[in-house]
Amino acid sequence: MMSRAPYRSPRGPAAVAALLALAAVGCSEAAEVVDDAKDGARKAARQRSVFSLDVGDCYNPNGKAEGEAYLVEVVPCEEAHQGEVVGEFAVEGGPKHPGDEKIVGIADERCAAEAQRYAPDTWALPAGVGLSHYTPTRESWATGDRAVSCTYTVEKGTFNGSLNTAKSFEPDQLTFLKGSNAVYETLWAHQPVTDDVEGALKDYKAQAEAVAAALGTHVEDLGGIDGTEVGKLRATLTKAAGQWEKAANAPDADAFYLAYDQAFTLIDPGETVAARKELGLATTVPAEDAEVWAS
Repeated sequence: MMSRAPYRSPRGPAAVAALLALAAVGCSEAAEVVDDAKDGARKAARQRSVFSLDVGDCYNPNGKAEGEAYLVEVVPCEEAHQGEVVGEFAVEGGPKHPGDEKIVGIADERCAAEAQRYAPDTWALPAGVGLSHYTPTRESWATGDRAVSCTYTVEKGTFNGSLNTAKSFEPDQLTFLKGSNAVYETLWAHQPVTDDVEGALKDYKAQAEAVAAALGTHVEDLGGIDGTEVGKLRATLTKAAGQWEKAANAPDADAFYLAYDQAFTLIDPGETVAARKELGLATTVPAEDAEVWAS
């Protein structure tokens, strides 16, 4: 992120532009010019340095969502917007920039946890919303910038209202969501970069071991939640954990394939819908997840 940029009052230029236009156009056109001038003035007044973003701020990026950013338009969350700051933290490090890849890796991991605290039920997010972040650039790092702002944003369209739902959940709901989120995050965080299972069998087995561990914790925590459907899901996930363990300990690729196929099927998000309904959570499987398991 870049250091705070100096501000200029928008009132003078906006007012002059409106007055000059009024002299040259009719009433209806003049009204449009005035409205445009007001919109421009309001947008200018809302400009904030990305360095000064706070958790809970709703905003619209200036230009493309990717690449270096200096300013964003901060707006009331009740208005249509493209992003919301859901967490922040400081990256540790000395005077030398650790490299973009390392910072992004840290941000990807830490922001997932920050986002869950802010909006625990990812299924309840508006369509198209995804996790992103603003991170220090090499230039801003040299000035002492270590801040990462975690955000939920949409690439197309907008959404209304704040995504901050952390205080609206009961303990059993939070327990379920924490464990469920951890399982799928672990799955994708350990996804090998190649689809050559035979050539990367060690990496695939490591993924299976990590998922089995996450499932084990989730299954144990579900034991403390009452409910018929939760109990059924717990039994299904217990079987899933066993299959992931088999995949992790597979002696060869063929044995891995057999265990992995069942393991992956048993953690289909659709299997959790009934338990989610019983707990009063969102029950629509996100489109991207539905597509993955459908294929």
